[in-house]
Amino acid sequence: RMEGYGFYKLPTGTEYRGSLWDGMFHGEGDLLFPGGSRYRALWHRGVPTQGRFVFADGSEYEGDKWPYCDGYDRRFYTEITRGFKPPGIPQFTNLETARKIPEGCYDCGDGFYDPKTRIVVDYDFEFLRNA
Repeated sequence: RMEGYGFYKLPTGTEYRGSLWDGMFHGEGDLLFPGGSRYRALWHRGVPTQGRFVFADGSEYEGDKWPYCDGYDRRFYTEITRGFKPPGIPQFTNLETARKIPEGCYDCGDGFYDPKTRIVVDYDFEFLRNA
């Protein structure tokens, strides 16, 4: 079984880097998610006992009560940290400037999907996958 410090890549692309004991996450370790988010925790026999989740946009969650995007406050993280844009300038995403979606395409999180070609390209229009 795995022991000591190391890393383990899961089939989902998520990677664990940290201490292992008896084949389990044990001690300090990070889960690194493909989208750029990270969960840093203190693990005990595979179960996190305390930790902090850092999203790809830099917003953080630690503890039981997270003040972001709850049922009462639906602002984006950038609106909370930097304030609202002037009247008449909408903010549709957490990004400072929203991506321009090509005509007839859909934003699918990691790129654009074109239903005519059934292809997903990244935001630089490089091929990602067939749909």
